[in-house]
Amino acid sequence: MPKAHVIGLGKSGVAAARLLNREGWEVEIGDTKTSPNLLKQQQELAAEGITVKLEYSLNLNDTELPKLIVVSPGVPWDIPALIEAREKQIETVGEMELAWRNLRSTPWIGITGTNGKTTVTSLIGAIFQTAGLHAPICGNIGIAATEIALEEGDKGTRRQGDKKETSFHPPIDWIIAELSSYQIESSNSLSPKIGIWTTLTPDHLARHKTVENYYNIKAQLLQRSQMQVFNGDDSYLRKVGETDWQDAYWTSIKGKNNLIGGKGFYIEDGWVVETQHISSVFEDQKIMPVSALRMVGEHNLQNLLLSIAAARLAGIEKSAIHQAIGEFAGVPHRLEHIRTYEKIDFINDSKATNYDAAEVGLASVKSPVILIAGGAAKAGNDQPWIEKIKEKAFSVLLIGDAAPIFAKRFEEEGYSNYEDMGTMEKAVARGFELAKKHDALVVLLSPACASFDQYANFEVRGDDFRKWCLELK
Repeated sequence: MPKAHVIGLGKSGVAAARLLNREGWEVEIGDTKTSPNLLKQQQELAAEGITVKLEYSLNLNDTELPKLIVVSPGVPWDIPALIEAREKQIETVGEMELAWRNLRSTPWIGITGTNGKTTVTSLIGAIFQTAGLHAPICGNIGIAATEIALEEGDKGTRRQGDKKETSFHPPIDWIIAELSSYQIESSNSLSPKIGIWTTLTPDHLARHKTVENYYNIKAQLLQRSQMQVFNGDDSYLRKVGETDWQDAYWTSIKGKNNLIGGKGFYIEDGWVVETQHISSVFEDQKIMPVSALRMVGEHNLQNLLLSIAAARLAGIEKSAIHQAIGEFAGVPHRLEHIRTYEKIDFINDSKATNYDAAEVGLASVKSPVILIAGGAAKAGNDQPWIEKIKEKAFSVLLIGDAAPIFAKRFEEEGYSNYEDMGTMEKAVARGFELAKKHDALVVLLSPACASFDQYANFEVRGDDFRKWCLELK
């Protein structure tokens, strides 16, 4: 029996281990941490014949080496053990690649990009659902892709008492996957039917070193896609698109003349318009009015176009698209309206984990704003973000490890209206106090940082913001 090792005991790693176990591998799964919850999982998986090693890092000096290593999404691709594994020619893949190998007969939509991909993925999912299609969302949001593969493989019968009952899952029409650069890097054969690229700005440079490396990793997904859709209003993508991606579909909120190659989706006179190159001529077709979109911010017009592009390329009718978009309220933690209290809007933009996303968050709300920012700082160009703060924020309340870094940068740029609050609880209370005193319209959490200094992830951070906002009296 061949041996496989899975790194990481999160939901993706556990689903991958179960999938491999079902396929007849001898499976062990390792995690560097331990906890009561992990110990419980260890017992459950052991009952299924899967070995769990806690407080363990992969050691390739063992006498019996694995034939396959599967890496969970959050594990860096360049840690020494994985570099050594590839040097020893041990097949090493990501959890998403393993899922693809089991689900490649189903058409995929792969969405990547620095910002916007979660909104686009969620909106595509809503459109497909409204159209009556079974199209689960997986990857960075939704369920683990290997969970979908497990569900597909578990179709059949199960016994309940003395009766046999057929378990039924509707056939999967499409798989909609939000893919980070980490997941693309470790999935060398994943080939979507439709690939979508939302934006490209410097991010994850601690891992990828240069923007060019970051671009090249994401480009692999689009190169393997049968059809490609690009944001024509993103400056970096537009620059490379004029030479590398002329046959792709492009989107623009600036009109038809901004489409590279002439085919794609654009906004004109308040309508989303599709243009196709048919029988040597371009034919335009109105899809739906922009006014149906409920989400705020100019960036969401671009997200709208990318989502409609995916739906139309998948053959979905205009009526289903229009209905789904009219009903779609937005994504949790991305400009999410928590409450209006004493005429002040409290808005959760915890998913804004870099400068570009946080700048978009500021641009999308009314001013003056009381901004809550900070966390685990990232590399990147903070200048446009600071300029937007000067333009729209009455005050910035700082939290987390980035507080002294941001304070220093604000002083360098001549902005002094900031306070170091330390915690979210104190920041929300102070934000409400300042907003009342100075007639600010919005208290906005848009951190421009990762969350890992104080929280497990950006969702937990956003939930903490929500909690303290709802407790204001």
